[in-house]
Amino acid sequence: MNRIFYIVFTAFLLKFSVASSQDLEGSQKEFSVKVKVVDEESQSIENARVEVNGRTFNFSNIKGAYIVKAKENDQLVISHVDFETVFYTIKDDEDIKVEVNDFVQEKKSKRKSYLSKKVDLYPQYLDSVKFYKKKNIDKSVSFIEKMLLSNSSKPKRAITYKELADVYVHWKQYDLAIENYKISLKERNDSKVRLLLAKAEFLSKDYSNSERSYEESLKGRLSNYEKLKAYEGLGDVYVKAKQYAKSESSYNKALGLAKSNLVTPKITDLNSKLAEVYAAKGNTQKADGYYQNSLKLASEENKNRSLKEQQKVADFYNKSKRYDEEIQLRKESLEEADDVVVEAENKESLVDSITSQKINYKIGNAYIQKEAYKESIPFLKKSIEEADEKEDLIIQKDATRKLSEVYATVGDYTKALDSYEKYVKLVDTLYSKKEQEIHQIKRFNKRISESQSRISSLEKDKQLSDSKIDLAYKDQQLIEESNKRQQLIIYSLIAGIILMSLLAYFMFRTNKQQKLANNLLALKSMRSQMNPHFIFNALNSVNSFIAVNDERSANRYLSEFSVLMRSVLENSDEDFIPLSKEIELIELYTKLEHNRFKEKFDYTISIDEKIKLEDYSIPPMLLQPYIENSIWHGLRYIKEKGNLTISMKQKKDDLILITIQDNGIGREKSMEMKTANQLKQKSKGMSTIQNRIAILNDMYEDKIAVNISDNSKDGSGTKVELILKKD
Repeated sequence: MNRIFYIVFTAFLLKFSVASSQDLEGSQKEFSVKVKVVDEESQSIENARVEVNGRTFNFSNIKGAYIVKAKENDQLVISHVDFETVFYTIKDDEDIKVEVNDFVQEKKSKRKSYLSKKVDLYPQYLDSVKFYKKKNIDKSVSFIEKMLLSNSSKPKRAITYKELADVYVHWKQYDLAIENYKISLKERNDSKVRLLLAKAEFLSKDYSNSERSYEESLKGRLSNYEKLKAYEGLGDVYVKAKQYAKSESSYNKALGLAKSNLVTPKITDLNSKLAEVYAAKGNTQKADGYYQNSLKLASEENKNRSLKEQQKVADFYNKSKRYDEEIQLRKESLEEADDVVVEAENKESLVDSITSQKINYKIGNAYIQKEAYKESIPFLKKSIEEADEKEDLIIQKDATRKLSEVYATVGDYTKALDSYEKYVKLVDTLYSKKEQEIHQIKRFNKRISESQSRISSLEKDKQLSDSKIDLAYKDQQLIEESNKRQQLIIYSLIAGIILMSLLAYFMFRTNKQQKLANNLLALKSMRSQMNPHFIFNALNSVNSFIAVNDERSANRYLSEFSVLMRSVLENSDEDFIPLSKEIELIELYTKLEHNRFKEKFDYTISIDEKIKLEDYSIPPMLLQPYIENSIWHGLRYIKEKGNLTISMKQKKDDLILITIQDNGIGREKSMEMKTANQLKQKSKGMSTIQNRIAILNDMYEDKIAVNISDNSKDGSGTKVELILKKD
């Protein structure tokens, strides 16, 4: 049934002295508006979402309404899971009444006994999730689980997964956030959620998907403020893609909305971003003009925003080699920095904050760049002193290194050496701290993964429970029908035969389902296996990088290894994944192995351009064991540098040939070099692969065929040929 919305405006206060015209400053003054949202019986709806320019206002029990802070021409947005979103442009401070027809509020039923009443705690759980979102991720996730258990309606499930994604975004788990935003959108297509998905994809550096999501969100129903955010987000994506003409257009659209709706903070932000675009395009004059606008607007907001903008403009001056202007601006910002530092000290990290020690460091660096070395020394010393007081190791390290270089440049080698020794100690201290942070991040990520797995398991259990209820209901209907038939003696024998047939059918189906379940369990067990030798060797490689103080290589190797392990985990429940994903996995795996054995082999991966990758799917990590055997049992033992070739060619319209070949020592020599225990392990690994392929072919009608042979007549090298059928 279509819902009808009536917006009734009632003036509680008449103004008798109205000026004939208003100036612009007066129209921008913020005032309070009382907003009542009621049903047909004039009962207040207290759990609606009431927003103005991204600010949310809660229901006031004292006032019996939502007290909204707004300006003239601001757009009011009222939304709820059980009725369509209402948009209204606020003209003045008159009270607003929104009446919603056909809205059913949950009420207590007199026919139910006291013991049988079930209180819906979903709203309380939702409030708890929002309360703990930025404080405690474990508590937030626990309340998400309770929300999933308390109500299974599609709209509320959509809200639940959206809130879970919001939690993950705050804790910078962007891949999990994207996954849950997509689940929410499957439950209910909501342009606001798609806007959030676009932002999460941007933060995860998936710019192409982020662009598509922003464009899709603009096709839906958004408030003016949300449209502003969408255009701003598109501008950010285009900047990353270096499409400056498109970014300029998007930012200007957002700026137009910000000006027409008087969203002052966004006007400042967009002036600053347009300045960055013009600077990137080399139009320094225009960039300078927009930066001056942003500086002026930021100074009218607050000290924090002003200081942030001053640093951006100073960085612009630095890139333009306008060092005197940069130094002057940074010195002015030092006067405001102390107030901001107080706020920054309450944070866990000083990395992204603007502090006086960082400003002093940049002033010193600017003097160095203009070759005024002696003038830089006091600022570098001040930066080191403040950084030491506030335990800002990064700035302290960088400033100490710069000071050492300056002393060496001016010829004071004793002080240069002393500063360098301090720099080395700071590097060691910072390295130890980084190691601790890495371990903490690993533990945190593990905890997050366990929480997400728990939610996924909970969802599957709930679906299974619902299926059992449906099946029990159908069985009950069948029994009732059978009882009616048994009342007629003439059909008693027929009814008995029917019942026996049904029993046989259910037994047959149960056995078939059990066999399928066993196969699926076996596949899952096989999929979860990954060569522990690779994991341990990978960790040893990281350890070797750390031992030689190659922090960058260790971080890069560990990052790539974590991406591979996360991909394996994400695909662990799938029988088949897109061929393109499997290619990404083997490319990453081969790259990691090559990093460890660069002196042993080179590799090439070639994909026939004729192959339509989207038409093919493959069991996850099927190719990896064969590649691992080539490297570990073939190429690793040859004296000269070997070659590993992985190729995919179109064999027929519905078949592709995947070939993995090497010029290693060959299978026969590899077998001779192995101990009895190693031979047993290898045999078990290969039989697992064969069993996995056999089960999949049994379930999916001979989709995969594998042949292993020697690569040459003398028995050296190994060739694996795998034929894959189209879906």
